[in-house]
Amino acid sequence: MSVSPGLADLSRLYQTEFVRSARAVGVLWAVCTLCFAIIQVVILVQPSWIGTSDTRSPQGGPPLPSGTMGLFEVCMESDWPVPDCRGGLSSLSPLPSFQSVAVLVGVSLWAVWTSVLCLCLFRFCSAATVYKVCAWLQLTAGFCLALACLLFPDSWESPEMRALCGDSVSSFSPGTCSVHWAYILALLGVLDYAILATLAFVLANRQDALLPPDCQDVTAGLLMAA
Repeated sequence: MSVSPGLADLSRLYQTEFVRSARAVGVLWAVCTLCFAIIQVVILVQPSWIGTSDTRSPQGGPPLPSGTMGLFEVCMESDWPVPDCRGGLSSLSPLPSFQSVAVLVGVSLWAVWTSVLCLCLFRFCSAATVYKVCAWLQLTAGFCLALACLLFPDSWESPEMRALCGDSVSSFSPGTCSVHWAYILALLGVLDYAILATLAFVLANRQDALLPPDCQDVTAGLLMAA
C-alpha cells in the first residue's frame, strides 16, 4: 500500500527532529564523559582525600601537625611555601593502608577512559551498540569508585593517619582530621557515573525504538556522520 505524500513528509520531519535531538543529547553525554574522565585523574593523584581540620595547639603540649593525605602521598605543612610531601604517583606505590582503594580507583579510571576511547566506534558500529558498551563501562567505573569510597574510611586506622590526625583515629573516625575535596569529588563521581550510564542506556534504547524500521539505517548514518 502506497504512503500518502503528507505522511511521507511527516515521517521525514519526525526523523529529522529525532536526529537533531539525539545528536544534541549524545554530544552532551560525550562531553560530560570526557570531563569526568579528566576529573577522575585528579581524584586519583591529588593528596587531598583527608586533612587536618583543627590545627590549634593544646595548652602546654606540642603543636599539632597540619597537612593533607591522598592515596599516594602525604603532605605536611612546613615553614616553606611548598608543603613537604612524601610519596607520589611517580613511585606507582600507594600508601600501604590505601592500596586496595587505589586499585579500585585505578580500575574505575581505566573503565571510564575506555568508554571515552569507545566513542571512536561510532564510525564503525551502530550507535545503539556503542552507547550500551559505554554504559556498562561507566557502570563498572561507578561501582569501583563507590566501593573505593566505602573502603577508604575503613582504612583510616593506620600509622600514616595516626601521625597526621592523632591517636584518636580509628575506622570511620578521622580524629582531628576531616575529609577534603578529593574524597567529596569521588562521592559525586559515583552519582555522575550513574547518571551517565542511565543516559547512555536511554539513548541506546531510543536509537532504534523511536524510528520506523525503514529509517533506522539512514539515522545511524547521519549520527555517525555528525
